[in-house]
Amino acid sequence: MTLRLPLADGRSRTYVPRADPLRLTPRARPALSRTFFAAAHVVADRFAAAVPGAPAAVDWDATLAFRRHLWSRGLGVAEAMDTAQRGAGLDWASARELIRRSAAEARAAGGAIVCGAGTDQLAGGTDRLGAGTDRLGAGAGLDGVRRAYEEQLAVVEEAGARPVLLASRALAAAARSPEDYLDVYGGLLRQSSRPAVLHWLGPAFDPALDGYWGSADPDLAAGTLLDLVAAHPGKVDGVKISLLDPGREIALRRRLPPGVRCYTGDDFHYPELIAGDEQGFSHALLGILDPLAPLAAEAAHALDTGGPGAFRALLDPTVALARHLFEPPTGCYKTGVVLLAWLAGHQPHFTMVGGLQSARSLPHLARAYELADGLGLFPDPEAAESRMRALLAVYGIDG
Repeated sequence: MTLRLPLADGRSRTYVPRADPLRLTPRARPALSRTFFAAAHVVADRFAAAVPGAPAAVDWDATLAFRRHLWSRGLGVAEAMDTAQRGAGLDWASARELIRRSAAEARAAGGAIVCGAGTDQLAGGTDRLGAGTDRLGAGAGLDGVRRAYEEQLAVVEEAGARPVLLASRALAAAARSPEDYLDVYGGLLRQSSRPAVLHWLGPAFDPALDGYWGSADPDLAAGTLLDLVAAHPGKVDGVKISLLDPGREIALRRRLPPGVRCYTGDDFHYPELIAGDEQGFSHALLGILDPLAPLAAEAAHALDTGGPGAFRALLDPTVALARHLFEPPTGCYKTGVVLLAWLAGHQPHFTMVGGLQSARSLPHLARAYELADGLGLFPDPEAAESRMRALLAVYGIDG
């Protein structure tokens, strides 16, 4: 059997799907040499209104089943992060319920979990793709930003999870100096009962976060972040860096105090950053680990037993898929992630909160299928082919 996959220039090409999946034995035990958290997507309720601005409707059974899939592979779950459509359709009420349910599932499964705490309730439900960016901070002010963070931090702590202090669009709009960031984050770290993960999300993922930490100069911004970590010893578990700039990530991780981890959020350069060098390495908190879970878990254990060479032999071939999914506009990567979850049989439909399944073109989705199939990521290649053929038919293409 073959598929006729569309190209961006209007032509098409014939693709022969892979016959056999990559057969990997699930490893429930986490790897030892690195910590891996997969930022997990949510499964939308396919019967609910999926339009921008509508209240988020989540298929809780399928969403939690996917988290159990990640834990069964020995990966941790990073909950209520960007991959779960925070700020892009998933409102705070749904995110709060997601945190509570996933933390309870983590306890039952014995799985690791961290959960995002941010300020997106200040957005009034505005999608990341929608309007309203400039008014968030101006309307809330620093006190409002602080209270919003505190509300979400309390939910994460009550759920028994470690917090990830998400980069805040409202804080970026309200802050006038690096000192404002130090003040807001310092108060949160003092309140947190568990060491928190700080999150630096670059403008490639969200242009509204340009100039975060009080400067458009990344070196000055990194200095402010390091000052914050140094001022609160024992209160920072790690720093998640999502700048898509491996040189800056390496420079920052070499300056972190002992015991403070660097979690890479770089979905373009993750194999080399996790493998590390003679002066250190990054742990992982990544959206790309959602579709790569079985292969990433195998690579993590290969790093334990065979070293960086064995690790990169498994993970380097996945970079082409990651770069495709995260191509500009990078914030739309979630569409490809959900497509692959549907094709892999983790959910019964290709529908997203807020209708975001329409955020990528058909040629983009077709290429994502081709790359993932080539890696053997679909447990049932024939079923994946059938679903891809059905999607092509919806667009009027006889595959």
